[in-house]
Amino acid sequence: MERGLTANAFAKLLNGLNADRERAGDKYEELRRTLIRFFEWRGAPFPEEQADKTFNRVARRLDEGVKIKNIGAYCYEVARLVCLESLKGHDSKRTPLEPDHLEVTAADADDEAVEKELRLTCLDDCLCSLPAESRELITEYYRDERGSRIDYRKTLAERLGLRRDALANRAQRLRDKLEQCVAGCLRNKSTI
Repeated sequence: MERGLTANAFAKLLNGLNADRERAGDKYEELRRTLIRFFEWRGAPFPEEQADKTFNRVARRLDEGVKIKNIGAYCYEVARLVCLESLKGHDSKRTPLEPDHLEVTAADADDEAVEKELRLTCLDDCLCSLPAESRELITEYYRDERGSRIDYRKTLAERLGLRRDALANRAQRLRDKLEQCVAGCLRNKSTI
């Protein structure tokens, strides 16, 4: 069973994000939103709970004295494992996967699941490489369901002070850039 987050572990997590408490809180919220989207895109049940579970595991590792250089990147690795667990139907009686078991997990997964996960990993990496404004635009542009997408995009264009065709052009340029980035990422990862 997963242990809850202690105050000390949470403090270490925040400190690892930034020494300034206010900036750490902002980074935490931004990373939490990103993790929730990560789980949503992968079809994981209860994305908010999965994001919290990810933070709990990372904070626990910090509390155990593990040195983590890049908390954001480490969170993504833990999130991938949490996602695999949730999608495979792991129950709370099973031992949770830890980052050092990543190779075993990938070896056990079927080729299609590994390829899909690799594509999503590359998409996440490419999205993270975009400036925050561009990342927000592209994720907001493709956010809504088909039925209300037109109305939502009209509202988004108004909010950004753009004509709808200008918004569509920007989104298409970003999408093209992301597709090139993902293709390059997949080529690089396939040669590893």
